[in-house]
Amino acid sequence: MKTLICPISTQRINRHVVRITGLMMASMIALFLFTGNIGFIIAIVVDYFIRAFTELPYSPFSWLAMQIVRSFNLPSKQIDKAPKIFAARVGWLFAVGTAVLYFISPSASMIIGATLMVFALLESILDFCVGCVVYTYIVLPVMDES
Repeated sequence: MKTLICPISTQRINRHVVRITGLMMASMIALFLFTGNIGFIIAIVVDYFIRAFTELPYSPFSWLAMQIVRSFNLPSKQIDKAPKIFAARVGWLFAVGTAVLYFISPSASMIIGATLMVFALLESILDFCVGCVVYTYIVLPVMDES
């Protein structure tokens, strides 16, 4: 198996904040799946957008995760931020797809949402970034061809 390659930057982020944010994303998606309330997905779309496409230091969910980290005095474990930005962009695409499909095909919306929930749980529980797999096996080969 090929070694995973992730985008690299000089920006750093606290691993605990990332994992707690992932757990909150998974929880919001679970609420959507159980209730069918599109508001949960809209909140996720906004949060992913802020993390993926703005220079703001925190999205609402990552700010809340930072408060949780501080309240439990968890030590800071800094990691590269670039893979998390890439993963947030992939997550945003999935969340937008979930929201759009909600009005066209609710069952497809639930499948895409559940897939995103699995990705968020993998990040949160196992510290496994699906974005790095996508980057290694899809993005890099396409970039190498051009």
